[in-house]
Amino acid sequence: MKLDCLALQPQTGEWLKELPAELKEDALVGQKRAVTALKNALRQHGTYSNIYALFPGGLLKRDILDAYFTDSRWEFTNWYDWLYLANPSDPLRPLCVNLPSGTADAAIKAIWGFLQRPLDQREEAYNTIIEQFDTHKLRDYMQQIRDKKAEDIQGESLASVLVGHQHPAPYYYCDRVTEERLFGHIGVQSVEGTVSSELHLIEAGLLHKANGGVLAIEVAQLLENITLWKRLKDVIEGGEFEWPRQSPTSGAAFFYRPESVPINIKIILLGSRNEYAQLREYDEDFDNFFPFLADFHGHYATQNEPVAPYFNYLQYVWQLADVLPLSTDGYSALLRVCARYTDYQQELTLNTIQLLQLLREANDCALQNQHAKIDKAAIDLALQQQRDREGNLAELSRRSILEQQVRIDTHGSAVGQLNGLTVVTMGGSEFGEPSRITATIHYGDGDIIDIERKSDLSGNIHTKGVMILSAYLANQFARHEPLSVSATVVFEQSYYEVDGDSASLGELCCLISALAEQPVKQSLAITGAVDQFGNVQSIGAVNEKIEGYYALCAHRGLNGEQGVIIPQSNKHQLNLNDEIVEAVKNGQFHVYTVEHVEEALELLTETSVKTLFEKVRERTLDSSDNDQPRGFWQRLFG
Repeated sequence: MKLDCLALQPQTGEWLKELPAELKEDALVGQKRAVTALKNALRQHGTYSNIYALFPGGLLKRDILDAYFTDSRWEFTNWYDWLYLANPSDPLRPLCVNLPSGTADAAIKAIWGFLQRPLDQREEAYNTIIEQFDTHKLRDYMQQIRDKKAEDIQGESLASVLVGHQHPAPYYYCDRVTEERLFGHIGVQSVEGTVSSELHLIEAGLLHKANGGVLAIEVAQLLENITLWKRLKDVIEGGEFEWPRQSPTSGAAFFYRPESVPINIKIILLGSRNEYAQLREYDEDFDNFFPFLADFHGHYATQNEPVAPYFNYLQYVWQLADVLPLSTDGYSALLRVCARYTDYQQELTLNTIQLLQLLREANDCALQNQHAKIDKAAIDLALQQQRDREGNLAELSRRSILEQQVRIDTHGSAVGQLNGLTVVTMGGSEFGEPSRITATIHYGDGDIIDIERKSDLSGNIHTKGVMILSAYLANQFARHEPLSVSATVVFEQSYYEVDGDSASLGELCCLISALAEQPVKQSLAITGAVDQFGNVQSIGAVNEKIEGYYALCAHRGLNGEQGVIIPQSNKHQLNLNDEIVEAVKNGQFHVYTVEHVEEALELLTETSVKTLFEKVRERTLDSSDNDQPRGFWQRLFG
């Protein structure tokens, strides 16, 4: 089916009709699944209810968490100040005491005043302290020092505030994961040659600061040191944090052992799908500790959701970028780019970083041209600048074709030869270009010889694709007796590994052309995968492939015959540049979609499939009444 130019891009005009009159920035647009998972998890209490938040590339994790925790909290949040107080019985075993949030300094002052009082004048002060800072651990400590004097307390200080919460954060974020940053540290000091530790040298980590609330941790950095991961699991499972012992070479500091800290915390691990899969596979405890998956999306599906909320997401990106406002055609151009980034006409990207980079570059283009808004021209120029920066390899490849160093025909017809659409990934660049596929036949037993495979230049998926098209040929032409010809198929002038099955449709058409001795049009390039019944299946990078072939045809000059054949199932992924859309509109270039190999053959050969297949059978099967089989050359030329 020949596509109209309107089918080659998303119709952004319909989306613009949903642009709200008033925009409100929202980083959580399109994240309903993940937000629901977070809400469910934050209603749970206990060791076995933590969260793994899965983020695709380009999302700003901190912004998303900030947006969520603006109005949400863990239902079991319980903040305390945590102190280490001198142990009246053992100066090397300071005691951990929790106090109501924000009261640490007042409590230390009250306890010190209590110790300064004579023993017979303490009852009122004792009761006041218990009433004002009433926790179980404080009661225990006050009981221990009830009959102690200030001089009975050994050490340099009475107390040290480990964590004080005047205004606790809704969550804490650990992005640079090190042992000291996550778990804290006990320092040492040397006094007159003696190495020791003291209360003021105990430093809290983010685990202590988030105790009673939520702690988000970057899992990639956590897993770089597997001992940190094991230690975190021990804290989660045991519900308390134990300080590690100092090195035996640290003198008296080796014997300094502060009391463990009770931990009540909700952990959110932040990572990718790959890290999630690895943890589930290699750590049998992971699913027990982290049963909740918050799966954040990288795309916004307009098939399922209204477009209006997406404009609030764009407002968030725009505010972040701090750029000029967008004009109406600027919004239209931006929406088309958002769809192009997803490879689907009806989906829009949520890749914040990618959009930030585009908007800032478009803003610079607008400023250079003295425009008051970012319009379509500014966005198109920014995109062109990006393509120019990354287009060196594509231009060198195209030049080799234009100079006939690599042979690609874009006019005329030939037997057993056609242009396949491929995508090349090299040196960090990805671009589409045509590749010449050829096929020949010879006497044999019906085998398809893949030269790429024979020369160890075929990947596993490409090899599978060739085997599938071989099965199609056998099913179509050799159900009752074997073919007496074999064929070879190859990507000409290909010197790197070929992988993927997107060329199998082209290879199959090329083989049938050779078997039937029927010329195929060189002006049409083709891509698609096939199954054993000849059904055409979708492929990737369809836009890059079409644009690569169009660029070659445009350099040589469009003649109204050139075009591409793609799978029908890729139709909704089309998002081609304006130049191609205009060429299609003017009849200078064509885009065809097919659902079966027979449709592709008729387009390429301009011959009915029935006639084509009859030619194949005449050349490959014996139609003589003679019981003796005819030889290959007799069938071929007799």
